[in-house]
Amino acid sequence: MHDNSDDKGFWRIGLLAKAAGVSPDTLRHYERKGVIRKPVRSANGFRGYPPETLDRVRLVRRALAVGFTLNELSQVLKVRDRGGAPCRKVRDLAIEKLSSIEAQLADMSVLRDELRSTLNDWAARLARSTPGSPAGLLEALAASEPNKPLRSADARRTLKRKVSKS
Repeated sequence: MHDNSDDKGFWRIGLLAKAAGVSPDTLRHYERKGVIRKPVRSANGFRGYPPETLDRVRLVRRALAVGFTLNELSQVLKVRDRGGAPCRKVRDLAIEKLSSIEAQLADMSVLRDELRSTLNDWAARLARSTPGSPAGLLEALAASEPNKPLRSADARRTLKRKVSKS
């Protein structure tokens, strides 16, 4: 028995939540999703979690932090709890997570470059404008093609077209 348990060695929900760094609502949600086992109930209805639940909650929290979903965890943990070895499935899911992160990083890199180019263009526009007069920053942004950096030459052509249409 440990300090956080009742007289039968089970964790009460509030103490388990505190030890795991989650809320009691999170534990109830984990129960509903099937990533932790349903607790035993005392005669007065209090939840009693077996001691190994703390390790399971920590496992779930870490897996969520690296990108697994509760639904994915529920599936693999059910297999594991029945004596199966879902290791290859877990690895395949992790490979998918990594691939997704790498794609997001590539997208973010393009966005960073686009924003950097836009800021350079805006700096040039502001340098050419007099204080208090519009420099057309948002208009230049709206005129640019998505996912294509707004180059100063492109901005000048866009501005010339707008001026000639006026």
